[in-house]
Formats: sequence, structure tokens, C-alpha cells
Amino acid sequence: MTDQAVDTQAPAPGPQGSAQGGVVRQSGPEFVGRQRELKELRADIKRTGLDTLTGRKEPRARVLLIAGRPGSGRTALAEELAGLLAGSGDYPDGVLRARLTEPDGTPVPTERTARELLAGLDHPVPPGAGEDELTEALRKTLSVRRVLLLLDGAADAEQVEPLLPDAPECLVVATAEGPLTGISDVRPCTLGGLDTKSALELLSGYTGSVRITVDPRAAESLAEQCAHQPAALVLAGGWLAQRPKASVAELAKQLHKLPDDDTGVGKGSLSRVFRFVYDSLPSPAARILRLLCLAPAGIADPHTASALAGCSVSAARTTLDDFAAIGLLHPLDSPAPQEPQYEVPGCLQPLLKALTEAQDRPGEVQLARARMLERTVRLLQSCRAVTEPDGSPARKKLAGLPRALRFPTARAAAQWLDLREPALLASARLAVADGELDTLARRLMAALTRALVAHRGTEAAAPELYGIHQLVLDVAERRELPREKAAALLNLADLDAETGRTQEALARYRAALDAARVANDPYATGRAMESVGGAYQELGDWQRAADWFGRALSARLARGDKLVVARLYGRIGTAHTYAGRYGEALRNWSSACAGYRKGGDVPAFARALSELARVQEYAGRPEECLRTCREAVDWARQAKDVRLQAALELRLADTLDRLGDSAAAGLHRAAAERILGPELHGTGAEPRGDAAYEIRSASEED
Repeated sequence: MTDQAVDTQAPAPGPQGSAQGGVVRQSGPEFVGRQRELKELRADIKRTGLDTLTGRKEPRARVLLIAGRPGSGRTALAEELAGLLAGSGDYPDGVLRARLTEPDGTPVPTERTARELLAGLDHPVPPGAGEDELTEALRKTLSVRRVLLLLDGAADAEQVEPLLPDAPECLVVATAEGPLTGISDVRPCTLGGLDTKSALELLSGYTGSVRITVDPRAAESLAEQCAHQPAALVLAGGWLAQRPKASVAELAKQLHKLPDDDTGVGKGSLSRVFRFVYDSLPSPAARILRLLCLAPAGIADPHTASALAGCSVSAARTTLDDFAAIGLLHPLDSPAPQEPQYEVPGCLQPLLKALTEAQDRPGEVQLARARMLERTVRLLQSCRAVTEPDGSPARKKLAGLPRALRFPTARAAAQWLDLREPALLASARLAVADGELDTLARRLMAALTRALVAHRGTEAAAPELYGIHQLVLDVAERRELPREKAAALLNLADLDAETGRTQEALARYRAALDAARVANDPYATGRAMESVGGAYQELGDWQRAADWFGRALSARLARGDKLVVARLYGRIGTAHTYAGRYGEALRNWSSACAGYRKGGDVPAFARALSELARVQEYAGRPEECLRTCREAVDWARQAKDVRLQAALELRLADTLDRLGDSAAAGLHRAAAERILGPELHGTGAEPRGDAAYEIRSASEED
């Protein structure tokens, strides 16, 4: 993981384009030191590469590597360099950021990184797209831009290489713990400790210059105890800032006397200073701090800390502010000041995890995780409920929640959802990976799905929903829950179908059918069979499409669902129409019309009549088509469907032309003009038949 503790030195980030959901760090003390490294890095940008020496044009962006151990300041240096270069105008399309490791050090999948970077570029990302498709789209998008791409915390070259832009005008700045073997023409800028002057300057940013200048030898001794490492110096400076009466010399002496660690927390200057600061905390605050290693994506807020520690939200917020003042956390910029967020420094994550393992029983840790998930579920339920109409059951339930769990407006809830999205998605992934809290994980994913759909709509939230459905599928397979497995497969297949991956959708629909039969779920079985038919129809296999629609029809006939039965008759009729079997199509569309009429669905009845007239026209029965069209126009008028009415008027006109009655045809065209006016021209206002796919949300029957 990247050494985020040193980012208290970093200036405010430059142009937006972050792959972190719009979350950025607040600026801390002015960046100090590293002038030699900055000069070398800037010179390396213009250095002649191997391709140029051989007379070939550079095939892709130059890569600068900043290598250093956690706590060495590599992220702060990368941010400082990015800020300087962005301000120079060399990269007018801005700075794009991504983190390549999770808080626990696990590499982030390249697919997710590419998706987040594309989202930062406002590039549409199809849900469920694979790694190759996403990285190709990223390189293509960046090929016409001049951006600075900052890749923080690379684990190896395999993470970086697929993300490199095929554009020499772009620049990539990567940070890592060691060299990225495998990427050509990269010279690492390896970081050690700060020089003494810079180390003292960093300390004085917290303590004030007087406490440093009155005892420079003690300050130098403290810097030596911190091994001149920025992260350790930040913690020491923060501790002194909270204790105006404590002397620099006394802190240096106490750090010198501190025995070697025997608790497994770690060794080195950063571990030593961290243990000293941690031991100085009150017991409740120390417990909150070490439990923050459980915060999803390393991002904590008062609710997260409150749930983990079992304390009030106000107490948690005060404690988090105190941690930020010391340097144990980093406050994040937020468009909603009332919803503060804090980042757990990556270099402190392993130390906090070791403390938790040493001082907290596994049962207590699991209980803290459960409380955090439960709090997140309640917040998501509140986030969705605020979008419901006043007086609805959801709003009444919302009014009974504690004030801390309520959102005043739908806008405030949407803002919170956008702000917390990275942590919410990470929370779902962690809950599923844990494997011991699957019930809570399922509730979390259901609440997150409903909140996203309520605020963004199914289409806009599709990329996030695809990942959530995959997690639901993982839990369903692990717990052997066939009904939930069928639902997840149907949802994934619908999204595949919507994005044109018809073969993948067909395979998932068939798998969903098998799971639904195991679960003995008639609704899911019928839906899966109908969707299989839709997939075959999209593939142009009309016979199989009609066959599968027929199977779905048989299942629905047994349940007596009149309107659904009518729809399926229509879909069978559509398949036969495409296949040129007009006799079968007429019989099925007639049955569909009868079903809609008996069911009392006037708009659907009018549309079914229009489709029946279309088939009659194809079958060479103009008189019957004319009669059916006139009846359909009357029902469309009753249904107040003006576009359908206008389309039917045009069909009547075409039919009358074929029958040789051009005068009557002109009257019907004029009627269509009056109904739609200028909108009619160029719209092709033909009534559409049943779509090949119906991307549906879960039914009430599900």
C-alpha cells in the first residue's frame, strides 16, 4: 500500500480526474525537501529514450518511477511533481489518479482500475466489460489527450503495463516499493530519508519554529530517532503539537529509551514513533484507532468509527478530528462538510492490523465488523427511503430513525451516496470475501442496489450493479442458495443482453433456468425461459425463440397470469413474423389481443391490434389490415396514446394507397400530421413490436 502518511505534506491536488470517486486529500503543511529528486524527475521527462536513440518514434508515454518504502514520502513527492507539471501547462487535460493496492496491500484488479479511470474521464463504460476491452478503451481514450497519469502503490509491472497510454504526449508517474521490472526505459528515483534541514522544517510545521530553534541539537536528535522519514516525523510533530509544554529533547530521549518491539507490531523508526504515540492515547481512543484498520477502502467517517467502537457518532467525530491533528489520519476534501471523511495512512495499516490481532479477540473484531455492516445497511435504507413520496410507508419508517441516520433531503442523500460510493463498494467486496457474515452481506448488497437505482436509475447505475450482482452470485453459490443464484444470473444476463453480449447472456439465462428449477421457483423459471427465447430471437434463431416463448407460455397458463400470457402470445407472434410464418403469427397475435382485452389493458390491446394489422399486411390481406387498423385507432384514441394513433393513421394511409384509394390515404396522412405536427417528420413513427429483450428489475413476485 502507498505511504499515505506523508501526504500531509502534499499540496492540494491539481485538475480533477481521480479514480477515487472524487475524493481527494486536503492540503497539509507545505511540501518540504526533495528538491534534488524533483529536479532529477523533471530532467528524466526530457531524457532521450532508447527508442529515440534507435531512430524510432516513442510508442507510448514516458514512465517515471518513484520507489521507496512505506513512510518514505513517495506519494507526497508524486503529488508535488504532478502539481508542478499540471501548473506548467504541459498536460492541459489534467491529472488522472488511481491506487493500485488495497489498504491491506492486495493488488487492485486491472479491470477495476481501468473502469475507474474511464469513469474519471467521463467515458461511458459498458457494465461487465472485461479487462482487455476496458484497457483498450482506456488507451484509445488517452491517445488523443495530454494527461498526467499518477499510479500510486504499484505492486508489479503487470499492474502498470496494461494502463500505459499509447501516446508520447502523456506522462505516467508511478510509485512502488521497488523497481518495476518488465517496463522498459524506466529509471527509478529511489527515496531515502530527508536531509536534516528539510526534516527540521517539516517538524517546525507542526511545532512552530521556536521549539526547534531554541534547541537545535535536540531537534536534530529527534530527526535521527525518526530516521529522517517523513511519516515518522509527521507523527512526532503531531504529538508535540498536541502538547505545547512538552520539549523536543524529552520526546527524543523517550524515543531513544523505547525498547525494541516484542508485540509483533513491527520494527523501524516509523513503528517506534507510532508505538509511542499510540501508547499515549486514552484507552477508548486507542481502541477506535486500531479498529480503523477494518474501515473499507481505508476511508473512515464518524459513522464507521462509531459502529466499529460502539460509541456515539459525536464522540467518534471528535476522536477522528484528534487523530487527524496528530497525523494518524488524513482528512479528505468533501463537498459536504457535515459528512467528514478521513483516510487511514497506508503505511500505518499493517501496524494497526497487528495491534488489532494482538489486543482484540477474534470474536470482538467480528462483532465490530457486523456493527459496521449493520450501520451501513441502515444508512443505505435511509438513503433510499428519502426518495419515496411523503406519507409512504418508507418515509414513515424513516421518521422513526435516530436523527444521525436520517437525511434531510433527497439531494443530501444522493450527495452522501456519491461521496461514500468507493467505501460502500469496498464494504460489499470485503463482506463477501469475509465469508462469515453472509447474511449481513446480502442485506448490504440489496440495500446498496436499491439506493443506487433510486438515485441514479438502472441504466446509469448499471456498471456498479453488475459488480454487485456478481458478488450476490458468489454468496449464493457458496451458501447453495439456488433462488438467489437464479436471480443474480438473470440480472447479470439482462445487463449482458443490454450491452450486446448475447451469447454470454444466453449462457447465463440457461444457468439461471437450471437454478430456478432446483429452487422450484415458478416465476424465475418462467422469466428465464422467456429470456432464453429473447436471446435466440436476437441471434436470429426464430424457431428456437418461438419454442422457448412457448415453454414460458405453458408455465404461465398454469398460473393464470392473463396479461403475462397475452404478452407471451405476442412474443411468439413476433418470432413467427420474423420467420415469415404469417399464419402462426396471426393466430398468436389474435390470442394476444384477446388476452389484453380480457385483462382490461387498453394501451396494450391497441398496440397488439396494430401488430396484428402489420402481420395482416405482410400476409397480403389488405382489407383485413384496413379493418384492424381502424379498430386499433379507436382503441389508441381511448388509451390516449397519440404516437401510436398517428402511426396507425400512417399505416391506414399506406394500406389505402395499395387499395387504390389515394384520396382517403391523404386524409389519414393529414390526420397524422395534425396529431404529431413537426415531430412526425423524420421520426418514423411506426409502432414497435415486442422488444427482443426486456431488461427488467425484480418483480414483486420474485
